[in-house]
Amino acid sequence: MSEVLLVTGMSGAGRSTVSAALDDLGWFVIDNLPLELISRVGELAAAGSLDYAGVAFIVGRSGKVQTDALLEVIRDLQTMHEGAKVLFLDAPDDVLIARFEANRRRHPFPGPTLVDSISGERALLKPIKDKADLVIDTGSINVNQLRSRIVETFTEVNGSDSLRVSILSFGYSHGIPRDVDIVLDCRFLPNPHWVPELRPLSGLDESVSTYVLEQEAAQHFLGDVTKLLAWQIPEFAKEGKSYLSIAIGCTGGRHRSVAIAEELRQRLQITHAVLHRDIAR
Repeated sequence: MSEVLLVTGMSGAGRSTVSAALDDLGWFVIDNLPLELISRVGELAAAGSLDYAGVAFIVGRSGKVQTDALLEVIRDLQTMHEGAKVLFLDAPDDVLIARFEANRRRHPFPGPTLVDSISGERALLKPIKDKADLVIDTGSINVNQLRSRIVETFTEVNGSDSLRVSILSFGYSHGIPRDVDIVLDCRFLPNPHWVPELRPLSGLDESVSTYVLEQEAAQHFLGDVTKLLAWQIPEFAKEGKSYLSIAIGCTGGRHRSVAIAEELRQRLQITHAVLHRDIAR
């Protein structure tokens, strides 16, 4: 039985990138199929008639999408396929404005100004976002990082019904990620940035990792967090949560949070790669 995913969200938030990433993962991706046909194709996926890793419906053109009709489609898919999920792509208004101004495309939602179009679309899609199983905010990540996030999230691990756990490192100076479930702060640890020979390196380098992890406070922190998540993750799975995102933050997102995130992945035996949002800044 193929997995079923409905992808929608704000125009300019990255649907085309997600579509390409899923296609590369072996999904059968259908872009802008009329809503009345989605349920029919969903029946084929539920019956196991399609030999793909999954079936993804990319729903856009918000000016032509009726919220009630889309909610009904989501209900139909979830009735036919117990594991059907909704992915909603979002980004702050200022980021969407900058993207539309850069590519000079016309916003699909009718409005007298670009700001009005974005505002109208956001209001239209709010009930869909509220129903989403996973929300990804693309405002602070680039195309390659979004692609990596999709690959990490939708690469098969232990079956289609397993809880997918991801870890993200970030820098507080670049903003707290909006789309994570748990945020942990490691700024209390000594900062390798102030060690001249370590400053140009990152938490992926052994010398930086050793400097961070050899601190007694780091071991205490990792021990407590590992114990917390070791029992909490199964409880999230019992409640039917499909995706759990854990963010580790330091000041710049290059040294401490990267080293801690990598060590936490090892301790929790998470098989997906960790996404380091700000490591190149």
